[in-house]
Amino acid sequence: MARGTAGWDESDVRIRPNKKGSRPRTKDRPAHEDAVTGRIITVDRGRYTAIVDEDTPRERIVTAARARELRRTPVVAGDLVGLVGDVSGSPDSLARLVKVNERATLLRRSADDTDPVERVVVANADQLVIVVAAANPEPRTGFIDRALVAAYDAGISPLLCITKADLKDPSELLANYEHLDLEVLISRTADAEDAGIDSESDDGLSARLAGGAVAALHEHLLGKVSVLVGHSGVGKSTLVNALTGSRRATGGVNAVTGRGRHTSSSALALKVQDAPAGSWIIDTPGIRSFGLAHVDPDRILSAFPDLEPGTEACERGCRHDDDAVNCGLDPWVESGSAGAAGPARLASLRRLLGSGGLRTENRAQAKELGTQ
Repeated sequence: MARGTAGWDESDVRIRPNKKGSRPRTKDRPAHEDAVTGRIITVDRGRYTAIVDEDTPRERIVTAARARELRRTPVVAGDLVGLVGDVSGSPDSLARLVKVNERATLLRRSADDTDPVERVVVANADQLVIVVAAANPEPRTGFIDRALVAAYDAGISPLLCITKADLKDPSELLANYEHLDLEVLISRTADAEDAGIDSESDDGLSARLAGGAVAALHEHLLGKVSVLVGHSGVGKSTLVNALTGSRRATGGVNAVTGRGRHTSSSALALKVQDAPAGSWIIDTPGIRSFGLAHVDPDRILSAFPDLEPGTEACERGCRHDDDAVNCGLDPWVESGSAGAAGPARLASLRRLLGSGGLRTENRAQAKELGTQ
């Protein structure tokens, strides 16, 4: 016999299940308060390797997959992240990466000066070690200038390291930076009078570095997270092996193209040997282009402190590029205030500012197209 409406209560009401699942959808994401913190040391094909409980007896390496909600967030070497799930570090275990902590610094680059897509190189670095060879391959001041701009823009202290100084006197190269407050270290191959430090790679190749140069660089790495950037073949991996005891593959330089062979395919963070906690080197793959599309052209000048005072004589709105009229930089350089390397430094600045102007124009055109 049917009951009247007075006999119904909440227990008689049936709620239809969600078509896409049995649980109702919610915009509230889990807090993951139980997540443990790890430092990303390398990224390879969707797998993130992190070190957990760093510098404690429980220190271990954990492999993780990125959570779906972070699929648009780049995760790079140096990032401090939150991990949940199986964080034991046992063989074949897989944790879940659910959070990227706020970054202190972020080193970025683009493929070229017109590419709007920025590429994150490393996170939380304190120091950028720019590695160039005195010869074989020949050093490029344009690359050094670009790396300095990227470092200053990211708030990272730069350090210039010149390798293979036994092949060529680096004095001419150093003249370009004598007016800068830039720390410079020079490395060369050990000779018969220097016992040196042997740096062996996993492919059996070996190089002996002068012990004094390695020791000097080691002092600058203590207590810091340092990232090494440079073209292939300049000796980054040789330095890394000597400073960390690792066996990163090393390579030579092509005799025809004058370019090095890539031996590193992804950035890798390694602990510095005989150093206090927090001393890391992040070795990066050889970089052939260091685009600055992400850097505001107005900030590029800050990487040229030897030229910047000359802008005080500029007219208002001066862009300081090749098309600038009555730019104060010209008389500043002509008077010798920027040193003997002034003309070359000004030419480098204007090349960067010229590409910056092109970026501005491209962005304006893209914005117009987007509104049509």
